[in-house]
Amino acid sequence: MNVESHVENLNTKHSEIERNITAEQHRPVPDTMRLMELKREKLRIKEEIRSFKSH
Repeated sequence: MNVESHVENLNTKHSEIERNITAEQHRPVPDTMRLMELKREKLRIKEEIRSFKSH
């Protein structure tokens, strides 16, 4: 897998997680632990994308 396609994959995952966060926040009783996990994963992916773009 080349770098561009890997970054594209990461961007797709990042967007999916954003949608999951939004959906969770709009539930009648959001699961705060789930939100924390999703936000951590989103940040990890964002940092990975940033590291690829800085090279």
